[in-house]
Amino acid sequence: MKNNEKAASQKMKRFFRVLLARKAVVICLIILLALAFAAVFAPFVAPYDPYKQDLNNTLKTSSLEHIFGTDSLGRDTFSRIIYGTRISFSVGLASVLIAGTIGMILGVTAGVVGGIVDTIIMRLMDAMMSIPLIVLAIFLGGILGKGLPNVMLSVGISAAPSFARLTRGQVLTVRGSDYITASTICGSSKFRTTLKHILPNCISPNIVLMTMNLGTAILAEANLSFLGLGINPPLPSWGGMVADGNTFLRMIPVLAVAPGIFIFLIVLCFNIVGDAVRDALDPRLRGSLGTVKRISLFERKKR
Repeated sequence: MKNNEKAASQKMKRFFRVLLARKAVVICLIILLALAFAAVFAPFVAPYDPYKQDLNNTLKTSSLEHIFGTDSLGRDTFSRIIYGTRISFSVGLASVLIAGTIGMILGVTAGVVGGIVDTIIMRLMDAMMSIPLIVLAIFLGGILGKGLPNVMLSVGISAAPSFARLTRGQVLTVRGSDYITASTICGSSKFRTTLKHILPNCISPNIVLMTMNLGTAILAEANLSFLGLGINPPLPSWGGMVADGNTFLRMIPVLAVAPGIFIFLIVLCFNIVGDAVRDALDPRLRGSLGTVKRISLFERKKR
């Protein structure tokens, strides 16, 4: 028991050591934590009520009173950006959870059952993957309609095929292992073997994929809101704010540029952190971080 705890502790230490080895990752984590803090404590961080209209102060440019100005209804843009962080994090997290759940169920089913079931599921996933995620999300958003739950569902379904393919490949790799054969010989049912031995081996790669897809999900929500298929007003959404500010782009560019910068920033940070999580959890997929370490060790030996 102590050996298992020690091994788990060493794995955890190694994970954080690799994760935090690059300064860019640390900076991105700090930015994401700051945005998450702003999302949770938005009523205390935002200087104004994001829904309150002040028709006497419409379309004001940046000032000390309103950092990013006010929109066409007199609402403070900075406050709406802070509250929009809630929407972005909610859609990102919920969408990847929906995509991961659907994808893992379909991938495990296809890999374990095989035969015609495998063929049908995988050809359906191939057909969905042939369509860009944004286009598929727009199509599903048009069918399901506007609103936060529908946006989460449409983005989640659109991202599910990649999880299904990853899970199926993992199942096919694990299925031929000796311990799976031993479990079957000992009388374990296919369902129990899948639940106890095969499924746990599929979780870690899917966690990595979820982390890497968070930025894509947030970007998809911003695109849907920009096209009018996303969050219902007056809820503040960064994509919707870019669409509203686009009308006054020449007059007050900050109305569209400010939320656009936040979209770019959060997507970039999630992508960088996702790459770092991949490097930390799966050494076989390690990128430049591992290469840099090997070179430095070689140079030390040479010296």
